[in-house]
Amino acid sequence: MKGQKSLVLQYSTSRHSWFHQFTQGFSQQLTRWRQLHRERRELARLSDAALDDIGLSRADILREVERPFWDDPLRK
Repeated sequence: MKGQKSLVLQYSTSRHSWFHQFTQGFSQQLTRWRQLHRERRELARLSDAALDDIGLSRADILREVERPFWDDPLRK
C-alpha cells in the first residue's frame, strides 16, 4: 500500500506542474501581446520628423500598426 500512495502523489504533482507551466506560458503570451499593442500605438503617435530620424516612413508605420496584436515579428 505504501507504493500506491507515492504514485498518487507523483501523479498529482506532475499534473499541477503541467497546469502551472501552461498558465505561466499563457500569461507571458498575453503580456507580450499587450506590449506589441502598446509599441504599435506609440509608433503611430510619432511625428514625421521623429520617423525621419529613425529612418521609417509613415507608410511603414501604418503597415505595422495595422497588423493584428498576435502577429509578433519576433515570435517571443
